[in-house]
Amino acid sequence: MKKTFSSLRYRNYRLFFGGQIVSQTGSWMQRIAMGWFVLQITHSAFDVGVMAFASFLPFTVFGLFAGVLTDRMDARRLVLGTQAAQLATSAVLAWIALAGIAQPWMLYAIGFANGFILVLDVPSRQQLTYRMVGREVLPNAIALNTSLFNSSRIFGPSLAGPVYALTGAGYCFLINAISFFAVLLGLLAMRTSEFFPIERFERPAILKGTREGLVYVMRNRTMLTLLLLTFLLSTFAFNFNVTLPVLANKTLHQPVWVYGVLSSVFGAGALVGALFTASRGRASLRVMLVGAALFTGAELLISPVHNPVLAGALLFVVGAGFTSWSANSNTSMQLAAPDHLRGRIIGLYFYAFNGSASVAGLLVGWLCAKGGTELAFFVAGVVGLAATLLAAVQFGGRASVSPLRRLLLTSQR
Repeated sequence: MKKTFSSLRYRNYRLFFGGQIVSQTGSWMQRIAMGWFVLQITHSAFDVGVMAFASFLPFTVFGLFAGVLTDRMDARRLVLGTQAAQLATSAVLAWIALAGIAQPWMLYAIGFANGFILVLDVPSRQQLTYRMVGREVLPNAIALNTSLFNSSRIFGPSLAGPVYALTGAGYCFLINAISFFAVLLGLLAMRTSEFFPIERFERPAILKGTREGLVYVMRNRTMLTLLLLTFLLSTFAFNFNVTLPVLANKTLHQPVWVYGVLSSVFGAGALVGALFTASRGRASLRVMLVGAALFTGAELLISPVHNPVLAGALLFVVGAGFTSWSANSNTSMQLAAPDHLRGRIIGLYFYAFNGSASVAGLLVGWLCAKGGTELAFFVAGVVGLAATLLAAVQFGGRASVSPLRRLLLTSQR
């Protein structure tokens, strides 16, 4: 147990962790409310996909350069700015919902603005995590960040369902706006003198710096395979902002609180997977591949399901597999990155994770409109399992600690 929470011995990380618990819970309330709100206004599964397209389009357009910007700027100051900006967009969203003037185009515009902010927020928070805990404890901190994210994935949806049912979407958005004060206060209270140092390097130019990161990854087969697997799984299998509201509303014919419960069950499974990863204290390609197989295999099994209880049980397995895969792949990439390229490597990883999500949202929305969630989950499962098998072949059938050790040794030459 002590090993599982070893990152919390650092004061700065404790402040960050505490603020994120509150903020991420609010963010999940907003995500759950947004999907149902769009479906309620438009009555169209495809329009839920359009919302995903608008939210992730900034990652597609700008995400490739986010890591370079992160390497050029102070991580703490950048996170302060992105968190404050998200507070503002949530406040605007709450205002138009409570005033009863929300139109689909307004939601798409706010989703795009928030996505643009997240392009910088995601890699900068990862960079800040490294500065708070250092290289040795980084695998544990990343796993704890994933645990935190998925704990909030339990509490946020479980709160969003009844709050939405009783008061509507506006109050879910308002609660999220208020929750950002917790993380902002934590960031302001940090002691920068306690940050772990990084080697000094010249600030990279945008295009040249991006090219350096791409060349570095292209020359390392293991790292390139990790990115390709991340791209395929996130594109075809990680679209729950579209599939879950449609699953609850159209496939299972259940009210909004059941949607909240299904999302919470997924979060509970994800939390179990994240805590398991944190307890190991190291990254493993074998655990990553097993997690990817569980994640996508359980989605394939969900495709014909029309029973809420069985769907929830399978979503628990999906969640556990998802975090076992994502936490191990994220940690492997970060540990292999030298200091002067870390922001760019993180940026490339999250570009692979989110860069195609705009098109993927439209694709999954179209699949749901044509063949329901049955078709969407079937495609996700088949493509995801095939991608996992190909990754295992690329690792030469030896996906244990040894390929990861080779990856780390190569990065340090």
